[in-house]
Amino acid sequence: MIHHHAHEHCHHHHEVSEKSVRYLFISFIINILLSLIEIIGGIIAGSISLIGDALHNTSDAFSILIAAVAFKIGHKKATRKYTYGFKRAEVIGGFVNLILLFISGLYLIIEGIERLISPHSIDGWLIIWISVLALIVDALTAKISHHDAHHSANMKMVFIHNLADAFGSLGVILSGICIVLFDIYFVDGIMALVIAFYMIFQSVVSFKPIVNILMNAAPENIDLNKIEKAIKKIKGVDDIHHIHVWSISEHDISLECHIKGSDLELVHKINDLLSKKFDINHCNIQLEDDSCCRECEL
Repeated sequence: MIHHHAHEHCHHHHEVSEKSVRYLFISFIINILLSLIEIIGGIIAGSISLIGDALHNTSDAFSILIAAVAFKIGHKKATRKYTYGFKRAEVIGGFVNLILLFISGLYLIIEGIERLISPHSIDGWLIIWISVLALIVDALTAKISHHDAHHSANMKMVFIHNLADAFGSLGVILSGICIVLFDIYFVDGIMALVIAFYMIFQSVVSFKPIVNILMNAAPENIDLNKIEKAIKKIKGVDDIHHIHVWSISEHDISLECHIKGSDLELVHKINDLLSKKFDINHCNIQLEDDSCCRECEL
């Protein structure tokens, strides 16, 4: 009995220029400095909504850093120890970022409720000026990431996050205007709760896709039944079993399976099918005879 074991790599890169990556690192530094200004300003002005905007901005700043680092390490070659490369570092970083985002949201809910119960005197003008600065920075960062957003899902998320930051800054500006014109201090607590619920919503919605990747689950857009039926239609394939599909990273999908057949050309035909029809770019296909069904358990 002879088992034929073969695998092929078919990679689809999302080209992001080195210039854009440099801009991302610069954006990270600028956003961190902005967050520090917002936190200090929020403490001085007595505004929890401004501190909340700073926490959300800090989370998105680290998202920018994760994206920039991911683009850098994505070009590193796999090693004997890290045989799949380093692309999942982006997913792990995103998971940590979501936990921090969720905790920050809970903190803002507690503080926002406290401000609603006991409104504090707030410096509305300081809130407005700092939020205008934040709006400008968020708009510039969004413009930087928008250039590559159309062909990179990672860069698209950076763009969406910065756009959301810009709207958050607008909300805080409106909060400051209400305080200056009408002395409505409880609006600061309301705005803090709005930002908090948005942060928690973001973390909850993004949680499942990231956990699925870490748990080696089949991607949401992959239908195993369709894959099996498509492969079985190839002439020379008698059966397919022990099929596993998982994501190495956000864009790289892997598949391994056992094929009952004897023609080595089947490996190339199956790889071509999986690449063109299902965008599966890393395949491990084993050709074998009937004895596998008795020997293999997975």
